[in-house]
Amino acid sequence: MSSTSIGIRLIEQIAAWLGEQCTAAGANGFVCGLSGGIDSSTAAALAVRAVGADRVLGVLMPCYSQPDDARLASLVAEVLGISTVTVDLTPAYDVLIAALPASDHPLAAANIKPRLRMLTLYYLAQSHNHLVLGSSNRSELAIGYFTKYGDGGADLLPLGGMYKTQVWELAHALGIPQEVIERPPTAGLWPGQTDEGEMGITYHDLDQTLAAMDEGDVSSVAPDVLRRVEEMVARSAHKRTMPPIFWPPDEKQQ
Repeated sequence: MSSTSIGIRLIEQIAAWLGEQCTAAGANGFVCGLSGGIDSSTAAALAVRAVGADRVLGVLMPCYSQPDDARLASLVAEVLGISTVTVDLTPAYDVLIAALPASDHPLAAANIKPRLRMLTLYYLAQSHNHLVLGSSNRSELAIGYFTKYGDGGADLLPLGGMYKTQVWELAHALGIPQEVIERPPTAGLWPGQTDEGEMGITYHDLDQTLAAMDEGDVSSVAPDVLRRVEEMVARSAHKRTMPPIFWPPDEKQQ
């Protein structure tokens, strides 16, 4: 079986799953944040396959963003035939930054952006009786490359079981614009920021390492790369679980 036919079959499986999840939740459709990147574009395309374009809302949320973000997000929405709404988060971000004490940690301020996006998506989802569709993939989830209660806050993760390299294959099969597919992945946290630059590893090497770890044979992985990925997986374990709950000892015994 060709990779194209496998991709189409996988698309059908994900779309069917999304449809089932939507029905089970009693929801009318999906809300998707559109960043102009490959993950959000692919997630939105899968949502359209699942419930139809008229039941998918794309949300553009600029916040000191690059001009190409909105342009490519609008292009994807046009190709998919979905309605969009633009919510400029810049004023809210500015007010919050002004109200908060200064921080020496650059991510403290940068991560406000995805957390504001999460708030916006849930506001719109509840307004339309939709579900929030996240766009995190398996590679990013495994190493914690997402903002807790930011882009990690979603109702469904259709790409959560797909490595980043598999998302590229799905995007091709779904007809995502080539310009979006070829765009260097970025979370848009600051000007010039790229995912691979921040992670310190390419998605290709990351996926190969994660796959080797999953298979239990890391003999083909360079020791320094393996060590780096293992450290990222371990440090981010708290992001992949619900908050731990303390139970009083006497209640545990009941």
